[in-house]
Amino acid sequence: MLTTDALEQAQLENRVLSRIIEVLFSDGDLEEVLVATTDLILEATGADVCFLHRLDDRREKLVLSAASEPYRDAVGKVQLKLGEGVAGWVAQNRKSVVIPDNKFGDPRYKYIPELGGARYRSMVSVPLISPVGSLVGVVNIHTEQERDFQDREVAFLEHVGSMVAAAVEHATLFQELAIKEQACQRVVERTVEAQEDERRRVATEIHDGVTQHLISIYYRLNACESQLDRDTGRAREELAVARELIDAALDEARSAIYDLRPSTLDDLGLVPALEQLASRTLGSEISVAIAADLHEPLPGHLETALYRIAQEALNNVRKHSEAGRVEVTVETEDDGFVLLRVIDDGRGFDLEGYRRARPDASFGLMGMSERVDLVAGELRIESAVGKGTRIEVHVPVVRPDRGGA
Repeated sequence: MLTTDALEQAQLENRVLSRIIEVLFSDGDLEEVLVATTDLILEATGADVCFLHRLDDRREKLVLSAASEPYRDAVGKVQLKLGEGVAGWVAQNRKSVVIPDNKFGDPRYKYIPELGGARYRSMVSVPLISPVGSLVGVVNIHTEQERDFQDREVAFLEHVGSMVAAAVEHATLFQELAIKEQACQRVVERTVEAQEDERRRVATEIHDGVTQHLISIYYRLNACESQLDRDTGRAREELAVARELIDAALDEARSAIYDLRPSTLDDLGLVPALEQLASRTLGSEISVAIAADLHEPLPGHLETALYRIAQEALNNVRKHSEAGRVEVTVETEDDGFVLLRVIDDGRGFDLEGYRRARPDASFGLMGMSERVDLVAGELRIESAVGKGTRIEVHVPVVRPDRGGA
């Protein structure tokens, strides 16, 4: 039978749980929701401070995402690797930890000055595991006075943690969906612009190249016709010039057609198309090494996406890098992803500075990023002044006929 104190505590926890549910599944901003949740956890547990660490997108580290006062300025600044500190251990092992006293004597504990570790004596750390079993992060609560947290209190925190994890997953999915919708909209807009630019370019090439050659051929043939009966030698000369003009017109027509859709991609596949692309884009002035290790042919839409991403990267190399050597790698990875890597030894650049200075003008980087988003991939760019540029694209190989990677 519950004692009066236990009954009052259970009622308090139920009231707080109801409020937590309201807050978690409200329409508020996720960061504000998490902060409000930390305050409600303190109210329910009577602890002195609460920290919520979220697992980052690459699932490699925990990032402090919410904190009660007076530590809210540390949000986003404190990071822990999996296995590092008590929170890192809890995330790695998916088990709650209670330390009633002497945290510094626990080998898992890591002192973090920004979070006032020396001020607090007891702590509880619980994993945030969603109902479908996904780890989202870790919640830590601390008390200034020594306190031996009971199993019921830990179970309450784990229950709250499960709800927090579900809300974070829910919000993250909607956030990702919104980002992808925005990316799709930008791609549609840029595709329309690109189509119009391409039409103008092709029209100009046809007018200035093929059409002018055809006009010249027409006059040469007329001149040949007028000389057939009077000067066969001159007629042959006109025919020879006309033949040269026809060859030039065919070359320009082929070039325009190739730029619209490289036939090599359809006929021979991605790797030969990349080799031809590198040769056409960089010429003989830049040394190019292409390495490939694809276990099997890729889906057509994925080949096209990787080809266009490589095209953007190589165009950037030609325009900006002043490189002497470029390495292009495309290979199947063990985790069901395909990797495209483009490395140059050029002058490099300050990536973050460039993005801050020209957020709307980085069309090459923006184009690559949008194409990668559309195939659910990840784009990584590394560069520094004087140290070249490294671009890596990791894309999942999803085959509809197999239902997975």
